[in-house]
Amino acid sequence: MNMKMILAVNIGNTNIRFAIVQEMKVKFSWTINTKPYKTAGEFFMLFQSFKQQYVTDIEKIHAIVIGSVVPLQTQIIARVLGKAFKLNPLIVSRNTPSEVTHQSNQMGTDLYANAVAAHYLYEKRKKIIVDFGTALTLTAVDEQGKLLGVIIAPGVITSLNALVGNTAQLPDIELIKPKAILGKDTETCMQSGIIYGYSSMVEGLIKRINDYLQEDCYVISTGGLGHLYKPFVPSIHIDDKLHTIKGLCKLYELNK
Repeated sequence: MNMKMILAVNIGNTNIRFAIVQEMKVKFSWTINTKPYKTAGEFFMLFQSFKQQYVTDIEKIHAIVIGSVVPLQTQIIARVLGKAFKLNPLIVSRNTPSEVTHQSNQMGTDLYANAVAAHYLYEKRKKIIVDFGTALTLTAVDEQGKLLGVIIAPGVITSLNALVGNTAQLPDIELIKPKAILGKDTETCMQSGIIYGYSSMVEGLIKRINDYLQEDCYVISTGGLGHLYKPFVPSIHIDDKLHTIKGLCKLYELNK
C-alpha cells in the first residue's frame, strides 16, 4: 500500500491552510492566520512544532504543493518548507497544466484549483464552485473543463468587519442561525442580515448562472463558512471545506 503523503498549502488572504493528503484523502489539516505576515524564522518555528506534534504522518511526506494568492508570503513559505522537510515544493498557479482551460491572466490560484478539483472529482456536467472566503466567489466550469466565468463579491467576514468597523454601536456577532427573520435585538438583526442576506444572494446568483447557461449546474461550496451557509442555500449540492486543497493536490499529481 502506498503510504506516501503530500503536504498541501493553500495561502489565502485571511488564513493559510496546511493539509496532509494521501491518495486525495485529507488525513488532517490546520490553519494559521495570514496576517500579520510572518518572517522565515517564525514560519520555521511553527513547522518544527507541527513536525513534533504529527511526527508519525510528517515522516511520510514525500512532496509539497503550494498555491497562493499572497505573493509576499509564497516564496518565504516555500523556502522554509523546503528547508524543514528537505524537499523542493511545487508552486502551482493558473498556468499549471490541467484539463481546465481559461483565457485569464488575472485568475487567482485558488479559483483555478477550485475549478480543477470540481472537474476531476465530480461527474461530467457543468459545475459551480461557491467559495466563502475573504471574497465570495462563484466559478463556473463546463463538462470539458472550460472555465465559463467567475463572480466576485465581498466575503461574509469582510462585509461584517466593514459593518462593525464603520459604525459606532453595532457589535461583533456570532455567526449562527438567527432566532427570527425579523430581529428584535441588535445581534439577531445583524445575524439575519448576514445569514439570510448572503444565503439569498448566493441562491439568487446560482439561479442567474443556471438561467444564463440554461443548465442545472452541480454546485459545490467551500471555504471556511461553506458549512454554515449550505443549509440555507438549497441549490448547493455538497460542501467541502477542503475542496481547494484537493485541487492543489490534483495539480501536483498532474505535474509531478
